[in-house]
Amino acid sequence: MTSHETYIKRCLQIAKNGLGITRPNPMVGAVIVYNDQIIAEGFTSAYGGNHAEVNAINAEKDQSLLAESTIYVTLEPCSHYGKTPPCSDLIVRNNIPNVVIGCIDDNPEVAGKGIAKLRASGCKVTVGVLKDECKAHHKRFFTFHNKKRPYIILKWAETSDGFIAPLKKDEQKPVWITNQYSRQLVHKWRAEEQAILVGTNTVEADNPSLTVRDWSGDNPIRVVLDRTSKLNSDYAIFNDDAKTIRITSETIDFKKPIAIQIATLLHADNINSVIIEGGSQTLQTFIDEELWDEARVFIGKTEFKSGINAPQFSGDLISETNIKNDTLKIYAKD
Repeated sequence: MTSHETYIKRCLQIAKNGLGITRPNPMVGAVIVYNDQIIAEGFTSAYGGNHAEVNAINAEKDQSLLAESTIYVTLEPCSHYGKTPPCSDLIVRNNIPNVVIGCIDDNPEVAGKGIAKLRASGCKVTVGVLKDECKAHHKRFFTFHNKKRPYIILKWAETSDGFIAPLKKDEQKPVWITNQYSRQLVHKWRAEEQAILVGTNTVEADNPSLTVRDWSGDNPIRVVLDRTSKLNSDYAIFNDDAKTIRITSETIDFKKPIAIQIATLLHADNINSVIIEGGSQTLQTFIDEELWDEARVFIGKTEFKSGINAPQFSGDLISETNIKNDTLKIYAKD
């Protein structure tokens, strides 16, 4: 591993501190190196706050060292005014002579303009260090800007005999397939993504709140498919714990493919990631339209013998983890 790769690796590590708080901005990591030593680090603040480069530069007490340093960033420094001034201007103003970038920002407002500005000002710019890792890290941001839709995560739990829910229940609450540790992990995921979506059947069967209760973080925006507006305000999904978007026949045309319409609608609302959390019909709709990026599937030890079948799909298995008695399999769309 080269020194450039080592420092970009560190950028990726600290960038994850921004997961769930920077959206819709990308979670960027930055380190400043002087004489082969990291002298300052920074990651993107919560939306509206400083970008990673600003935080890294401000973290160095001896600003005179910047003129002999290299700044490493996971993503091309911005060149436009948004909530904050351009980071490329800040780098130039502080006379940082060397800039190493993981990947180019595909956002049309940047898209190489930051690199061009840095080079025009005399900076030596190196681009593409650990490019694939950096692009994977910024998957939500790139999907939002390049595909004009959120990054879509499918999530469900199924029994060891392949069912997602029983056919009948005595109470209006979930029938748990997984253990408490897996359920806590799901709450962590909710805090990391911008929205979570369910259908009418799930709301009627389970009355979920879809909030972060077993983890620290912000509740996701709740999205519910309610074609005929049959769900009343007594359901937990409509309480004041989080914002809820109701999608009805007045919002989209249910006679046409609906997953793409939902994705377009969420993109228009500036939502860059969403968890599709069931039930089987809603999940299968996204699978059948081939509109998903990642599937997270828990397999519990429970058996139902009969019930509602788990979704049918194909994807590339990228990881498999045991969580006490549960198995978590994560797939990427093939």
